[in-house]
Amino acid sequence: MNENYHYENYYESDVRKMAMASLFTALIAVGAFIRIPVLISPVPITLQVLFIFLAGAMLGARWGSMSVMIYLLLGIIGLPVFSGGSSGIGVLFGPTGGYLAGFVFAAFVIGTFSDRWGTSGVLRNALFMSAGLLVIYLLGAAYMVYVARISVESAILLGVAPFIPGDLLKLVFSSVIAAKYSLE
Repeated sequence: MNENYHYENYYESDVRKMAMASLFTALIAVGAFIRIPVLISPVPITLQVLFIFLAGAMLGARWGSMSVMIYLLLGIIGLPVFSGGSSGIGVLFGPTGGYLAGFVFAAFVIGTFSDRWGTSGVLRNALFMSAGLLVIYLLGAAYMVYVARISVESAILLGVAPFIPGDLLKLVFSSVIAAKYSLE
Protein backbone atom coordinates (compact mmCIF):
# COMPACT_ATOMS: atom_id res chain seq x y z
CA MET A 1 0.00 0.00 0.00
CA ASN A 2 2.78 2.44 0.83
CA GLU A 3 4.45 1.79 -2.53
CA ASN A 4 1.27 2.74 -4.41
CA TYR A 5 0.88 5.83 -2.29
CA HIS A 6 4.46 6.85 -3.05
CA TYR A 7 3.98 6.09 -6.75
CA GLU A 8 0.79 8.16 -6.91
CA ASN A 9 2.47 11.12 -5.21
CA TYR A 10 5.43 10.83 -7.55
CA TYR A 11 3.15 10.55 -10.58
CA GLU A 12 1.02 13.51 -9.47
CA SER A 13 4.19 15.54 -8.96
CA ASP A 14 5.44 14.69 -12.47
CA VAL A 15 2.07 15.48 -14.03
CA ARG A 16 1.98 18.80 -12.19
CA LYS A 17 5.52 19.66 -13.33
CA MET A 18 4.66 18.65 -16.90
CA ALA A 19 1.62 20.93 -16.84
CA MET A 20 3.68 23.76 -15.37
CA ALA A 21 6.40 23.22 -18.00
CA SER A 22 3.72 23.54 -20.69
CA LEU A 23 2.46 26.72 -19.05
CA PHE A 24 5.97 28.19 -18.96
CA THR A 25 6.51 27.25 -22.61
CA ALA A 26 3.40 29.28 -23.43
CA LEU A 27 4.46 32.17 -21.17
CA ILE A 28 7.89 32.35 -22.81
CA ALA A 29 6.18 32.50 -26.22
CA VAL A 30 3.82 35.25 -25.04
CA GLY A 31 6.80 37.07 -23.53
CA ALA A 32 8.40 37.17 -26.99
CA PHE A 33 5.48 39.22 -28.30
CA ILE A 34 5.89 41.87 -25.63
CA ARG A 35 8.72 43.50 -27.52
CA ILE A 36 10.46 46.85 -27.12
CA PRO A 37 12.91 47.63 -29.93
CA VAL A 38 16.33 48.94 -28.92
CA LEU A 39 17.61 51.50 -31.41
CA ILE A 40 21.28 50.54 -31.04
CA SER A 41 20.84 46.77 -30.95
CA PRO A 42 19.43 44.00 -33.14
CA VAL A 43 18.19 42.33 -29.94
CA PRO A 44 14.82 43.65 -28.66
CA ILE A 45 13.76 43.83 -25.03
CA THR A 46 11.16 41.13 -24.29
CA LEU A 47 9.66 39.46 -21.23
CA GLN A 48 11.11 36.08 -22.18
CA VAL A 49 13.95 36.39 -19.66
CA LEU A 50 11.45 36.89 -16.84
CA PHE A 51 9.77 33.60 -17.69
CA ILE A 52 13.11 31.84 -18.17
CA PHE A 53 14.06 32.89 -14.63
CA LEU A 54 10.75 31.64 -13.25
CA ALA A 55 10.82 28.37 -15.21
CA GLY A 56 14.26 27.48 -13.86
CA ALA A 57 13.48 28.51 -10.28
CA MET A 58 10.00 27.06 -10.01
CA LEU A 59 10.37 23.91 -12.12
CA GLY A 60 13.98 22.97 -11.45
CA ALA A 61 16.72 22.00 -13.88
CA ARG A 62 14.92 19.17 -15.67
CA TRP A 63 11.48 20.65 -16.27
CA GLY A 64 12.62 24.27 -16.49
CA SER A 65 15.12 23.61 -19.27
CA MET A 66 12.67 21.23 -20.94
CA SER A 67 10.03 23.98 -21.11
CA VAL A 68 12.56 26.22 -22.89
CA MET A 69 13.63 23.44 -25.27
CA ILE A 70 9.98 22.85 -26.20
CA TYR A 71 9.59 26.59 -26.81
CA LEU A 72 12.62 26.53 -29.14
CA LEU A 73 11.33 23.42 -30.90
CA LEU A 74 7.96 25.09 -31.52
CA GLY A 75 9.75 28.04 -33.10
CA ILE A 76 12.05 25.84 -35.17
CA ILE A 77 9.14 23.88 -36.66
CA GLY A 78 7.49 27.11 -37.77
CA LEU A 79 5.19 28.38 -35.06
CA PRO A 80 5.64 32.16 -34.75
CA VAL A 81 6.81 32.13 -31.13
CA PHE A 82 10.11 33.98 -31.40
CA SER A 83 10.46 37.72 -30.89
CA GLY A 84 8.20 39.69 -33.21
CA GLY A 85 6.38 36.55 -34.38
CA SER A 86 9.36 35.14 -36.23
CA SER A 87 9.99 31.42 -36.57
CA GLY A 88 12.15 28.83 -38.27
CA ILE A 89 15.60 27.46 -37.68
CA GLY A 90 17.10 30.52 -39.38
CA VAL A 91 16.35 32.59 -36.27
CA LEU A 92 18.80 30.42 -34.34
CA PHE A 93 21.49 31.30 -36.88
CA GLY A 94 20.81 35.05 -36.66
CA PRO A 95 22.16 37.58 -34.15
CA THR A 96 19.74 36.47 -31.41
CA GLY A 97 20.52 32.75 -31.73
CA GLY A 98 23.03 32.73 -28.89
CA TYR A 99 20.54 34.33 -26.55
CA LEU A 100 17.91 31.74 -27.45
CA ALA A 101 20.39 28.92 -26.79
CA GLY A 102 21.40 30.69 -23.59
CA PHE A 103 17.80 30.50 -22.40
CA VAL A 104 18.02 26.70 -22.16
CA PHE A 105 21.28 26.76 -20.25
CA ALA A 106 20.12 29.59 -18.00
CA ALA A 107 16.97 27.68 -17.00
CA PHE A 108 19.15 24.63 -16.33
CA VAL A 109 21.65 26.58 -14.19
CA ILE A 110 18.93 28.36 -12.21
CA GLY A 111 17.04 25.08 -11.83
CA THR A 112 20.13 23.21 -10.66
CA PHE A 113 20.73 25.76 -7.91
CA SER A 114 17.03 25.80 -7.02
CA ASP A 115 16.88 22.00 -6.87
CA ARG A 116 19.87 21.98 -4.55
CA TRP A 117 19.08 24.92 -2.25
CA GLY A 118 15.39 25.70 -2.74
CA THR A 119 13.65 28.92 -3.74
CA SER A 120 12.27 30.19 -0.44
CA GLY A 121 14.74 33.09 -0.19
CA VAL A 122 14.54 36.17 -2.41
CA LEU A 123 18.29 36.90 -2.19
CA ARG A 124 19.12 33.28 -2.93
CA ASN A 125 16.83 33.36 -5.97
CA ALA A 126 18.45 36.59 -7.14
CA LEU A 127 21.88 34.95 -6.97
CA PHE A 128 20.67 31.89 -8.89
CA MET A 129 19.02 34.07 -11.52
CA SER A 130 22.12 36.27 -11.78
CA ALA A 131 24.10 33.16 -12.71
CA GLY A 132 21.48 32.31 -15.34
CA LEU A 133 21.53 35.86 -16.71
CA LEU A 134 25.31 35.70 -16.98
CA VAL A 135 24.95 32.51 -19.04
CA ILE A 136 22.48 34.23 -21.38
CA TYR A 137 24.77 37.24 -21.80
CA LEU A 138 27.89 35.13 -22.37
CA LEU A 139 26.34 32.83 -24.97
CA GLY A 140 24.41 35.65 -26.63
CA ALA A 141 27.35 38.03 -26.94
CA ALA A 142 29.77 35.29 -27.99
CA TYR A 143 27.43 34.12 -30.73
CA MET A 144 26.80 37.70 -31.83
CA VAL A 145 30.58 38.16 -32.22
CA TYR A 146 30.67 35.05 -34.40
CA VAL A 147 27.57 35.75 -36.54
CA ALA A 148 27.86 39.51 -36.95
CA ARG A 149 31.67 39.46 -37.13
CA ILE A 150 31.99 42.26 -34.59
CA SER A 151 34.36 42.82 -31.69
CA VAL A 152 33.65 41.59 -28.19
CA GLU A 153 33.35 45.21 -27.07
CA SER A 154 30.74 45.90 -29.76
CA ALA A 155 28.80 42.77 -28.82
CA ILE A 156 28.72 43.89 -25.19
CA LEU A 157 27.63 47.41 -26.18
CA LEU A 158 24.93 46.12 -28.55
CA GLY A 159 23.79 42.89 -26.95
CA VAL A 160 24.38 43.20 -23.21
CA ALA A 161 24.67 46.76 -21.88
CA PRO A 162 21.27 48.05 -23.10
CA PHE A 163 19.51 45.15 -21.39
CA ILE A 164 21.12 45.19 -17.95
CA PRO A 165 18.69 47.65 -16.26
CA GLY A 166 15.55 45.90 -17.54
CA ASP A 167 16.94 42.43 -16.86
CA LEU A 168 17.80 43.43 -13.30
CA LEU A 169 14.20 44.57 -12.77
CA LYS A 170 12.97 41.25 -14.17
CA LEU A 171 15.43 39.45 -11.90
CA VAL A 172 14.17 41.21 -8.76
CA PHE A 173 10.52 40.66 -9.69
CA SER A 174 11.00 36.98 -10.55
CA SER A 175 13.07 36.40 -7.38
CA VAL A 176 10.16 37.60 -5.26
CA ILE A 177 7.58 35.63 -7.27
CA ALA A 178 9.64 32.41 -7.08
CA ALA A 179 10.05 32.79 -3.30
CA LYS A 180 6.36 33.48 -2.75
CA TYR A 181 4.97 30.81 -5.08
CA SER A 182 7.60 28.11 -4.73
CA LEU A 183 6.52 24.64 -5.87
CA GLU A 184 8.64 23.01 -3.14
